[in-house]
Parts: sequence; structure tokens; C-alpha cells
Amino acid sequence: MDYDAFNGDADGICALQQLRLADPREANLITGVKRDIGLLRRIHGGKEDRVTALDISLDKNRADLLRLLDDGVHVRYFDHHYSGVIPAHANLAATIDTTPDRGTCYLVDSALGGRYRGWAVVGTFGDNFDHTAEAIAATLELHPGALGALRELGILINYNAYGSQVEDLHLPPDELFRRISPFQDPLEFIAADDTVRLLREGYQGDMSKANDLVPDLETDTHAMYILPAEAWARRVSGVFANQLAQGATGRAHAILTQLAGGAYLVSVRAPLDRPDGADELCRGFATGGGRKAAAGINHLAMGDLDRFRREFAKSFAI
Repeated sequence: MDYDAFNGDADGICALQQLRLADPREANLITGVKRDIGLLRRIHGGKEDRVTALDISLDKNRADLLRLLDDGVHVRYFDHHYSGVIPAHANLAATIDTTPDRGTCYLVDSALGGRYRGWAVVGTFGDNFDHTAEAIAATLELHPGALGALRELGILINYNAYGSQVEDLHLPPDELFRRISPFQDPLEFIAADDTVRLLREGYQGDMSKANDLVPDLETDTHAMYILPAEAWARRVSGVFANQLAQGATGRAHAILTQLAGGAYLVSVRAPLDRPDGADELCRGFATGGGRKAAAGINHLAMGDLDRFRREFAKSFAI
């Protein structure tokens, strides 16, 4: 039996799209909202079963990965988040690179020799690695309008992944992947499927509300916004953080979205000019993790808000 465990954001979906175009197979799709990364716990395989894990931290899945490997499951793993020590096991083939401007789509694209590079461009744009996306897209000789369309698609797929639960999203990530999967060329998907219109309308409505927000804290080096406990805010938190990062490349940004009960969902973006430190900051709090350029905390207790402010400022006030 085959299992595809993938982050529900643009990087995870588009990485899987590349692999399944190159190696079609029927698989059980294991995914969820962007912050739902402990996906291997949902898999109970046996000898000769195969798992493909994409864009989910090995460190956060370590115990379940070891369980699967010891049960005889073959695991192929692509990721760019903090991994800790990678297990040495005959059943594990791991491609993990935490270089700040390389996402999982980039790693899969390299493994496939650029065979389905259009989807790698989409996912790389979605993960806010614009310079890397433009660099790999240069080999495709796209006209500016096509490149802009791929960038918008990446942003919209990424936007769809944010929420506290799948019900917050416009489309469940497994359904979004199934809509995408028949298309070798993302430009054909844009032209043929109504998904882009659906996501674009949702994105524009949510971002109009986000753009009216006033920062809770703002300096030349770092800024913090607090969003209300509403579905639109949970959906927009990540892409709003990416927009802020693109608009002020020397500044770090933190987006705190209120959750029921008073806690916060946190998204942190290190300055694009210095894409480092977001993961270390967030790992200092329970439920925190991510990568050097972008990280988050799934549940920041209200009592930890002042400590987060201090640590955020300490990390980026340079």
C-alpha cells in the first residue's frame, strides 16, 4: 500500500504533483492544514508498504518515522525544515536541505531533473522564495504574463492552506491536489479549472481586511500584528506575513492570530535580506517550529505573549 503524506500548502502540494506526474500511483492522501505537520502518526503501514513524506519536519515526525521504518515500511522523504539528526536506516531515502531559499519543490525538481518545473515554480513562489522561483523559471522561457500567473497560483494555493482546521479552508488540501493532478502544465490548470477564480475571490476579500490592520508594534527592524479570532484572519495569516516581508525586506514580521480561549497562532517571517532566525525563535516556545526564514507557533498561551514580544525583538532588533 502507498501513502502520500504532504503539507497542505503550495510547497507540499506542488512537490507531490511533480512526483506523481513522474511516477503515477494510487496512494492514500495524508494531509491537512498547513500547521498539521505530524502526519506520519496517521499512518500504520507494514512490510513493503511505501510512504512518501513531503514538506513536513522530520524532527516533528521522528518517533512515527522510526516506528514505520522498524515495521518494514519504505519511506522517501523530501523536506527543507529543521530535521535534527537524520536516522540511518536501509528503508529511508531522505533528501533534506535547510538552505534558507530552497523549498521542498526545489528539492523534488532537482531530483527529477526539472521534468515538471512549472509546478516547482508554482510551489516555490507559494513558499515566498521569489528569487529562487524566478531563477528556475528562467529555463522555461516564460513570457512575463505567464510568470505572473504561476506566481499568483502559488500564492493562492498557499493561502488556501492556512486555518486552524480544514473547515476554515476554501478547499481541503487533498481535494485541491486531486483537482491539480491531471495537469502536467500549471498554465493549463489555470485556464481549464474554476479553482483559481474561487481562491482569488476569497484571497482578495480576506486581504482587504488584513490591509486595514494597524501594527501592534512597528520599528525599522521588526513589526508585529494581532489579528482577530475569525476564519478570514486564520486563512490570511501566512500570506499576509509573506506580503509584509516582500514589502519591507529588511524587517522581520510576526502575525499573531487570536484563537478561541485567548491563545494565539503565530507566523514569523525573518527579513528577506537576512533569512535566518525564525525557526530558532519559534522553537523556544511549546508547539513552535519551522525553517530559518519562516516559522510559527501553533498555540502561544496568552501568558507567553509578553515573553514572545521580548524574544521577537531580541532576535531581530539589529
